[in-house]
Amino acid sequence: MATVDDDFDRLFDFMNQPLSTLFNDAGFTGSSFKVDVKDNGTSYELKAELPGLTKDNINLTYQNNYLTISTKKEESHDEKDEHGNYIRRERYSGSMSRSFYIDNIEEGRCTAEFQNGILTVTLPKSAATIDAPKQIPIRTIE
Repeated sequence: MATVDDDFDRLFDFMNQPLSTLFNDAGFTGSSFKVDVKDNGTSYELKAELPGLTKDNINLTYQNNYLTISTKKEESHDEKDEHGNYIRRERYSGSMSRSFYIDNIEEGRCTAEFQNGILTVTLPKSAATIDAPKQIPIRTIE
């Protein structure tokens, strides 16, 4: 009898949750994700916060001077009682994408790492971008 009561209580706990909190565990609680872009002098560094995702959920492309980070995640949760009847079934699919205009980089030397929900992308600047500013002489006209 305790199992039926526990299942019944769980059902009511589930029904009392606001719809927006159902998939907090999936890491998709908003429509976007946080990104920091840093100029390190010789390269740009982007750090994107992607909690709840794996490397396989992330796609990273650079085309026409745009770096695009896109994600897609699909989940399914099934809970059954001891007789195999569904107590709860949920399916979720979500995606997010952000693009950044970054030109004058060496595409062949770009790197990306994903660790503990943080994607770090390093984009080395091309040699023309790293050069020190050139002084332009000013003539005096009399």
